[in-house]
Amino acid sequence: MPLVNGFTFLKKIFEKKYVACAFNTTNIETSFGIADAIEDTSIPNYIQIAPTNVKLSGYEYIADIIKKIAFDMKTPIALHLDHGKTMEDVEAAVKAGFTSIMIDGSDKSFDENINVVSQAVDYCSCYNIPVEAELGAISGKEDNIDGKNDKTNPGLVKEFIKKSKCNMLAVSVGNVHGLESKPHIDFELLDKIYRNSSVPLVLHGGSGIPFEILKKVKKYGVCKINIASDLRREVVRVYGQAYEKNHMEHNLIKVALDAKSAVYDECKRKILALN
Repeated sequence: MPLVNGFTFLKKIFEKKYVACAFNTTNIETSFGIADAIEDTSIPNYIQIAPTNVKLSGYEYIADIIKKIAFDMKTPIALHLDHGKTMEDVEAAVKAGFTSIMIDGSDKSFDENINVVSQAVDYCSCYNIPVEAELGAISGKEDNIDGKNDKTNPGLVKEFIKKSKCNMLAVSVGNVHGLESKPHIDFELLDKIYRNSSVPLVLHGGSGIPFEILKKVKKYGVCKINIASDLRREVVRVYGQAYEKNHMEHNLIKVALDAKSAVYDECKRKILALN
């Protein structure tokens, strides 16, 4: 089926009481590995990419890949922009055919963050595309970017959502990007945010959080959990092991297919564990 509109996708998730993974892709083997796992579990999930990784493919090429994959699938997927930092990122993703958008103004002041998100919402509303924002800042390291630790203030949630008009809210409750820092989820804080939020919540940094913790977040309004580092590590591991095993290895298709299978296994394990 064609890529699903983000609003329709959110409705589907809530109807089925799923927690959707949002799997970050970078290249074609990662994309196929993710999509095959989604299809084989029959559970709707997001495929997403951040501007830091779009350097390899460009917005249009990665969108074309995902659109073609999705067309042959029976299980719904949405294509999400992860951590868009500028309106140029947002516009490029929308024009390429992304069906869900994140604009990340978490490194700005409260008022500046609202302003950035409002601009994205106004633009995306013309295309009927939902916008995810981030309040507070998630620590850890994603790609070559170090994040600061600034937990979400639950007292600001209502005002932020009302003024920014965001459709989803990514929160900082002890979750971290990357695999170098250890997450400590503050469920008391998450509960306070949930009670003040009128929109679905999003948890970034899902790679480093144990399944027994991730399973608990559904009751706090979390509809989407981002998974990136675990998949990237699997691809790097497969290529690295192939070289270490044979420094003369040149069968690229075999190694690429092995990397795809490793991504598939990791995605399927996470989808089934969470749902």
